[in-house]
Parts: sequence; structure tokens; C-alpha cells
Amino acid sequence: MRIVRDEEHGTEARRAAIRRLLAERQVSTQGALRTLLAREGHRVTQGTLSRDLAAVGARRARLAAGGTFYELPGTSPPPAGEELRTLGSLVTRVRDNGSLVVVHTHPGAASAVALALDQARLREVLGTLAGDDTVFVAPAQGVGASRLRERLGDFFGRKARR
Repeated sequence: MRIVRDEEHGTEARRAAIRRLLAERQVSTQGALRTLLAREGHRVTQGTLSRDLAAVGARRARLAAGGTFYELPGTSPPPAGEELRTLGSLVTRVRDNGSLVVVHTHPGAASAVALALDQARLREVLGTLAGDDTVFVAPAQGVGASRLRERLGDFFGRKARR
């Protein structure tokens, strides 16, 4: 990767990168945004980044699932559960044993899937526990594991089975 200095790139190119990054993903902190910019060759201080965010009109927005992220004018957070749909490629299958739902993922992806489930705050989910490639999902009281398995299977775009 070639590091491009801002003298070559210019302020507008850096701000265009900020707009693109914020449109492509949910960025929760300036530190995370600085890291993303650095990967593209833009080295900025926190003060410069704050001015850039103000210049592009970025503002803090709340997610329905809790937490905040930077959004650009004219955009809105994804609907509840939409984050889960985007993680479908990480999930290999969804199963249940009548008591718990087990979400199998590609190696190393279970934590991301469990975090998304926790942040989605689905009424049917009591909580999650993640390993390396497996997430145990406890159904909320009164929710059957098979019902939750089917719902999660729909979110992840995977055939849910017992």
C-alpha cells in the first residue's frame, strides 16, 4: 500500500473518503474513523478529523439497538435487524435443540455475530455466548427455541433446522 500524503491528496479528497466511509459502514468513534482513513493513506490528527466531520455535516445518531454512530445528512440508521442481514455471509447454519439456538459461523466470526445479535435487542433473545465459530443464543422467556431459530435463519438468510 502506497501512503499518500495529504499534500498530494488535498483536503477535499480526504473529506470525500470520510463521506464514502461513513456511507459504507457504521463508524462509532473518531478513533475508528482515523484508523480507516490511515488504511487509505490519510494521516490526520483528532482536531483535523473533528473539523472534517463538521465540514461534511456528519453528526452522531442513535441506533435503535443502542449505541451511536456517525451519519451524514440525508441518511438514517438501518432498520432493527438489518445489521443481522448483512452478517449472513458469516453464518453457515442455524440449529436448535429445543432449549437453545446454535448459530454456526465461519472461524473467527462468532463474536461479530453475537455482538450484532446483542445490539439488535430482539425481544426473542435473552442473551448470547460466543466461541470462535459458534454462538449460543438463549431464547427469552416464553419464546420457543424453534421459533427463534426460524427468525434468526430468516435474518441470516440460512436454512434453519433442528
